[in-house]
Amino acid sequence: MADRLTQIQDAVNQLADHFCNSIGVLQEASVPGKFSGFDKQDGSDQGQSEDHTLLFAQLIARTAKDIDVLIDSLPSDDSTTELQNASLQRLEQENRDAATRLQDIVRRGEILLERIQEALKEIAEAQLQAQNTQTNR
Repeated sequence: MADRLTQIQDAVNQLADHFCNSIGVLQEASVPGKFSGFDKQDGSDQGQSEDHTLLFAQLIARTAKDIDVLIDSLPSDDSTTELQNASLQRLEQENRDAATRLQDIVRRGEILLERIQEALKEIAEAQLQAQNTQTNR
């Protein structure tokens, strides 16, 4: 997952896309200017453009709200260097504890692996002996 700044950047880019598309909808839905000597009739569907206008207004509002939420989730100025260092030290201690647990689990796994390999060796030897006794009969 992307970090917060990348998410904000993506949201701002998406907001810019919505603005550009909404400008296109406004241009499509706008009434053409009247010039003397030109009687061009526009048969565009006004209901369709109203739907698009509402859609883009909702998209812009939702994206702006998402940006606000992302900005609020950024670390504040209250997060001092001392607090960040304390948090890093706590995380490093948790990491060391997890590394110790992992080493213990790996050590126990290696012991179990040795026991399994020894058992497999004994099974293989027993099978060889059984085959030898059957062939000698």
